[in-house]
Amino acid sequence: MNGAASIGLHGSTDSLFAPVRDVYAANFDPNAPFTEIGSAFSVYADGKCVVDLWGGHSDPGAGRGWTEDTLVPVWSTTKGLLAIALAQLIDQGRLSYQDPIARHWPEFAAAGKSEITLAQVLSHQSGLNGFEVPTTFADFGDWAKITQRLAEQEPFWPPGTETSYHSMTFGFIGGEVARRITGLMPRELIAQSLARPLDLDVSIGAAEADWPRIAALTPPPMPAGGRPPLNPIAMRAITNPAITPTDVGTALWRTAQIPAVNGHVTARSLARLWAAIAQEGTLDGVSVLSSDAVATLQAPLSTRPDLMMGPGSWGAGVLINRNGLFGPGAKTFGSCGFGGSHGYADPERKLGVGYTPNRMFASALQDPRGMALASAVAECAGRAGR
Repeated sequence: MNGAASIGLHGSTDSLFAPVRDVYAANFDPNAPFTEIGSAFSVYADGKCVVDLWGGHSDPGAGRGWTEDTLVPVWSTTKGLLAIALAQLIDQGRLSYQDPIARHWPEFAAAGKSEITLAQVLSHQSGLNGFEVPTTFADFGDWAKITQRLAEQEPFWPPGTETSYHSMTFGFIGGEVARRITGLMPRELIAQSLARPLDLDVSIGAAEADWPRIAALTPPPMPAGGRPPLNPIAMRAITNPAITPTDVGTALWRTAQIPAVNGHVTARSLARLWAAIAQEGTLDGVSVLSSDAVATLQAPLSTRPDLMMGPGSWGAGVLINRNGLFGPGAKTFGSCGFGGSHGYADPERKLGVGYTPNRMFASALQDPRGMALASAVAECAGRAGR
């Protein structure tokens, strides 16, 4: 198409999904609702890659174009990686969603937390959505300090009575439970259980050798009139400490293990992972989860409004589709991150999708770029009889 060369649009699409390329290119139009700087978008259908596109600049300041293997820091899209890794441990009989956290991490029982379950943490109901004592970004580089802090802390609300997004604590609690069971820190757990078996370019943090291919994020614009105030409980998740897009480019962010938010991925690998989930847990002969485990992963655990994210449902660490974020499918589920990145499985259409932009939208939800792509993908899949 005419604008493809000017934005450096690369990649391929199956003929049945050709309209997706047009929607992707249109997102780079200066008159688009929220114009791309650089991004990648990938779709697997029935286990085969049918859309694999990238374009624009990964670092506009340096004049660096997007390449096939550009990595993107994807914020809370990372949560899906940990959720699937924990689902594997449950599938193996080493853990249960209904297990009290303290069964595997005895110190966690302090301050009235002996009955908090893994399910409550993964569905943002545990009462530990933030930190009570003053916490700094630098503290996130000290796993033992952060997990001890959470073990000693009292919940902010009676567990199971409210739902409020566990922005950072989701990963520290879930990751420590996995560490107690496997002996593996989150980075190696994800590498061993997901990245190596499925040949994925994903990691918690990033090896220094990979830093040159990490996209530079452009912070989101401030909404007109400023951002509406959040519920005081919800605010605890993002103010102590307050993490900014500038922090994401630091050595600390890349070397620390913050398994709720500091994943670095390619869109193709996100789509490939969620394609396995969309196909009852198996891709290219590699079984990631059993079909029963996939069904349990997506079963709603919380259906009350989230005090930060609003109305909707949470599965076992996954977001169940809200307002067309992942297309029209009511059974579609996955994870999304601040700025607009996302990965999701559409089990009805057997689709796995990954989207990694570097120009950040103001929230994790309702990004017009990703929603337009998700709608186009579903429409094409429908015409293809999926």
